[in-house]
Amino acid sequence: MKILVADDSRAMRMIVARTLRQAGFSGHEIIEAENGAEALELAREEEPDLILSDWNMPEMTGIDFLRSLHRSGIDIPFCFVTSEGSEEMREMAEESGALGLITKPFTAERFTEVLSTVVSL
Repeated sequence: MKILVADDSRAMRMIVARTLRQAGFSGHEIIEAENGAEALELAREEEPDLILSDWNMPEMTGIDFLRSLHRSGIDIPFCFVTSEGSEEMREMAEESGALGLITKPFTAERFTEVLSTVVSL
């Protein structure tokens, strides 16, 4: 399984990858993007099985990235991993087709809870 992690912070991309392993999702290929525009390009080229994206990124926000995927006819399971988790953001994410919104700081247990329906251990 191929997982795309999009976050403008290199350190956060590393933390997300480590947390995936801690949650039991080891052995999957992880590709990284540092902004939404790069993530959109990688999603088209690499066809990942799952996308984990920050909400606030330069070039293109996570929500714009998700909406662009859908406008392009690309339907890849998508989850936000972000420091903000307002009810408005959760509703917007759900309405746009996201699996969910995992707020920072997060735990391996939270990753398992949200992603276990999509990613096989």
